[in-house]
Amino acid sequence: MRKHWEILVVDDEPVMRESLAEWLMEDGYSVDTAASGKDAVARAREKDYAIYFLDLKMPPGIDGIETMLEIRKLHPEASVIIITAYATVDTAITAMKEGAQEYVVKPCSPEEISLLVGRIIKVKNLQRENFILRKKLTRHYRFQDIISKSAKMIEIFDLIREIASLRSTVLIQGGSGTGKELVARAIHYSGSRADKPFVAVSCGALAETLLESELFGHEKGSFTGAGERKPGKFELADGGTLFLDEIGDISPKLQVDLLRVLQERSFFRVGGSEEVTVDVRVIAATRVNLQEAVAAGHFRDDLFYRLNVINIEIPPLRERREDIPLLAHDFIERLSHELGKEVDEINEGALKLLFDYDWPGNVRELENAVERALVTAKGHVLTEDDFTFLRRAQQNGNGWVAPDNVALDEVQKQVIMATLRRTGGNVKEAASTLGIDRSTLYDRMRKYAIER
Repeated sequence: MRKHWEILVVDDEPVMRESLAEWLMEDGYSVDTAASGKDAVARAREKDYAIYFLDLKMPPGIDGIETMLEIRKLHPEASVIIITAYATVDTAITAMKEGAQEYVVKPCSPEEISLLVGRIIKVKNLQRENFILRKKLTRHYRFQDIISKSAKMIEIFDLIREIASLRSTVLIQGGSGTGKELVARAIHYSGSRADKPFVAVSCGALAETLLESELFGHEKGSFTGAGERKPGKFELADGGTLFLDEIGDISPKLQVDLLRVLQERSFFRVGGSEEVTVDVRVIAATRVNLQEAVAAGHFRDDLFYRLNVINIEIPPLRERREDIPLLAHDFIERLSHELGKEVDEINEGALKLLFDYDWPGNVRELENAVERALVTAKGHVLTEDDFTFLRRAQQNGNGWVAPDNVALDEVQKQVIMATLRRTGGNVKEAASTLGIDRSTLYDRMRKYAIER
């Protein structure tokens, strides 16, 4: 057992304060003392103690409960032990409800204190070891902002290192939520353009005319509302990388314009006559199979070949399930802090549930699921009970079968309804899972008279 943890004893009675401090120091702990709640809070601002012994009644000034609440604002992970000579059920319930880890009654024996502190320190040591181990694992399996130990993803990491400083275009293919933009950013920030701009454009979210202006910019007066010249994303990304997400959704006209830029490295702003030359590396991404789109005549073959100089295919999460625990722990660590939730672990039952789920929305759906579980979590550990919505989603997904001779509109309606049920009416999450933007989903909900 490690005994370097520091403890603060707070009691207005000098005899009790000094006796308790001496017992703890005999056990090898580093101990400071305070005679009031105000003094204790001041010391807590200067130092992060592992354990606080707080006397419940400390007149005058703030009492033990108020002191604990102030300390917890400074150090949410601190363990607080309330000590008092006035033991009642009500005070015990109040202390535990407000966050006290233990509640002891005076007079306390040295043996009782030793066992109590030993138990708390043992848990803290285990938590620290788990945290350090997780950090080491995460660092070991992290490349830029991507976490994986999957053999397929490790191959992608190796390829990224090889191509990072090249000028060649890259086509990233993968399902919605697999992390295509993360891969694009990893390519950019691993290469010689890392100190230059990385500019991302979602091609599927804008109409043709808006996307044209967004990409190439426009001149003053080129259309209604164009009050001044505006540079496009190609100009803003000069010297760096332009990431074109959902490239498979662009119109035939923009396919021609984009092909010209890739060939000539120059373009004209909308309404302009001045040729603009740029040095931009283009990385494109798509959730659709562009080879099939080319064969069907929906996508230009010459543009496809220009984009597909280097091809990266990201496997879906169901094909790299070994990453699920790593990703879940990483999401818990980040999201619990953002949400202000004191959750730092996930149990085996919950991990098994995550492992067995198929994740049609891939890593993004896993992140959304962890966030949803954290929001409703009651304890410090996520359990299978926090993920019951996944069980319902799997049952709904397995229970729906398309009838024979069904119209396409009916298929779309049923799929949208099933996805909205699975996401609890969360349109953003449903749109992400379906691989469409929210405005498109709202349009189809109106078309099929679907309510959230």
